Amino acid sequence: MRGINKSFGPVQVLHDVAFSARAGEVTALVGDNGAGKSTLVKCIGGIYAIDRGEYLFEGRPVHVHTPRDAAALGIEIVYQDLALCDNLDIVQNMFLGRERKSGMVLDEDTMEHMAAKTLEGLSVRTVKSIRQQVSSLSGGQRQTVAIAKAVLWNSKVVILDEPTAALGVAQTAQVLELVRRLADNGLAVVLISHNMNDVFAVADRIAALYLGRMAAEVKASEVTHAQVVELITAGRSGDLGLTNGNGGGNGVTEGKEAS
Repeated sequence: MRGINKSFGPVQVLHDVAFSARAGEVTALVGDNGAGKSTLVKCIGGIYAIDRGEYLFEGRPVHVHTPRDAAALGIEIVYQDLALCDNLDIVQNMFLGRERKSGMVLDEDTMEHMAAKTLEGLSVRTVKSIRQQVSSLSGGQRQTVAIAKAVLWNSKVVILDEPTAALGVAQTAQVLELVRRLADNGLAVVLISHNMNDVFAVADRIAALYLGRMAAEVKASEVTHAQVVELITAGRSGDLGLTNGNGGGNGVTEGKEAS
């Protein structure tokens, strides 16, 4: 994303935001409440139309007007509420709205095979049966199903909104391991999180938004927890960040862009 601007009536939420997600990396998108994280993600996902700016995918300009356009490119978003149906089993949830059919009936065998293969490919071993109802799953297992659902469709970019927010220590570790595995499998992963421990545990790069502006996009190995907190709360940390409270972010580099 380059020079992204988005307003709602007289309120400008995003100001010339630049953001990139790269294949094989986890990019953490951080910022205080109201910084513009959700708005930026919804622009990427085609829920909100961009007022001004460039949207590039795999190095070429694209036009994303609807969530279907984003999905066609291979962009999937796992929202915090997960959007799973408790009364359906894992297979039914993973294919909800995209069911496979054989003639006039559902092709249950193909869907079971694809669901099992996807979970196996992510090395998910905490689920006893793919025919378990989602209502019987733990929070970590639900998050795993939601992520598996997102990567089932040959995704190239997966955006995860606070995936560990309601999880315990053990379940958080399992989900973070899965997040890392997604990137290691070649996907571009965007992790939205307020938890700095989670961010530094899995992120390759950190993008910090401050009042609708990109304060910095840097390698996680080149900043400290304290610096990221300062970027989130003040938009600046030492020589890193915004100048005079506005302007472009520091540390945004060129490279293969997934979104």
